[in-house]
Amino acid sequence: MNKSNTGANSDTTYVIIDVFTILLGFLLTTLRFWDDLSVDNTREFTILAFVFLIIFLLNNKKEYIYNVTMFFYLDRIYRKITKSFLTGAGITIAIIYFTSSVELDSNVFLFFIIITYILVCCNTLLFRNRFVRIISKRILPRTAFVGKKESLNKFLYFFNKTSICIKNMGYICMNDEDCSDEYLGSISNLESIIREHNLDQIYIIQKREHDLDVIQKYIDMCIEMGVTCRVIVDYYKRRKASSYVSSIGTYPVITYHTISLNSYERIIKRLTDIISGFIGIVMSSPIMLITAIAIKLDSPGPVFFKQTRVGQNGRLFKIYKFRSMYIDAEERKKELMAQNEIEGGIMFKMKDDPRITRVGKIIRKLSVDELPQFFNVFGGSMSLVGTRPPTVDEVEKYERNQWRRISIKPGLTGMWQVNGRSNVSSFEDIVRMDTEYIDNWNLWLDLKIILKTVAVVLKHEGSY
Repeated sequence: MNKSNTGANSDTTYVIIDVFTILLGFLLTTLRFWDDLSVDNTREFTILAFVFLIIFLLNNKKEYIYNVTMFFYLDRIYRKITKSFLTGAGITIAIIYFTSSVELDSNVFLFFIIITYILVCCNTLLFRNRFVRIISKRILPRTAFVGKKESLNKFLYFFNKTSICIKNMGYICMNDEDCSDEYLGSISNLESIIREHNLDQIYIIQKREHDLDVIQKYIDMCIEMGVTCRVIVDYYKRRKASSYVSSIGTYPVITYHTISLNSYERIIKRLTDIISGFIGIVMSSPIMLITAIAIKLDSPGPVFFKQTRVGQNGRLFKIYKFRSMYIDAEERKKELMAQNEIEGGIMFKMKDDPRITRVGKIIRKLSVDELPQFFNVFGGSMSLVGTRPPTVDEVEKYERNQWRRISIKPGLTGMWQVNGRSNVSSFEDIVRMDTEYIDNWNLWLDLKIILKTVAVVLKHEGSY
């Protein structure tokens, strides 16, 4: 995990939009002067456009254009963009003038500058703030605000001027006597509120009269459960969590978290899930077809096993697997609980489970029963690498520190699967491995786990 999260305040979406906008300007210019551009001119124009792009992006970053806390005042945005644009154009024109090897027609670059500036102004008007909120509505973090609703009004005024996108689930009062129907409940019941509303993050507005030790207790609770906690105004010890400081309007905000917040890493991880999910579905289709036929011939019942599982921060989703047990498996589970090999009674696992069919033993041994989960990965309810997806009844038994293992998307594979899998008999060991993954997450760790998973599957280690 990136402990500093230096990119957490940067909105990568706008960087990508600006890159595509300038590339569009380059394409339109090239098409406009297609007959006039030689091969050498095209190469030189491409280099100049790339130099302009880099300078423009760097200047925008210097002007905090890509900062999520930047207020969306149209005149302010246009003024800063124009400054960056003129800087990029001036430096690039200087390169054309002082570099004798460049023989590009000045009309080409002038057209490029004009058409690109128009496109950038249009994308600023269309894409910034509101449009991004609309297209990202389904994946917005579920957020609650702690404090008096009146005190939060000014903060939310500033908040809504930024490009920060959330799903506001409501307000939580600081004191029981202040609570009313317009609040989700009191902060004294924060744990149950987080569970009930599947919250991803909490904003606590701290007032001078609030006891720091009391607020620290709830920060620690959020950290323990893997829920991001943002504290407005004052400073607190960060304890086990990583933190960074930002500001919204006149309010300083300190964020405590145990998961990476860098948007570019999340984008790469999601793109990896989409690509790997699609490739997994295509490549495993013949195997899945053969498996489906074998299951149908072996025992009565459906081919696929569909079950409600718990995803990120308590969200429910349907997981898909090939059916490897008889259709009355869930009813017979109670009879076999005494033979559970996982300590603690939260998870259930036993060797030579009598509920498993003949074909089921084979597909479990080869891990073929997991292949339909590529559809979960492609659809976004799961990730290729993550934590083991628990059942609803398991999560209901979780203690507070165990809740943190579902603070990220569950995965098709993960630390548990490549470190013993069914040979692990302690649920606490599973929690430890999952939280270790969360604490140390990065893209290279995902790649390492994927490679180890392939080796484990080929060796049939720990599968039954």
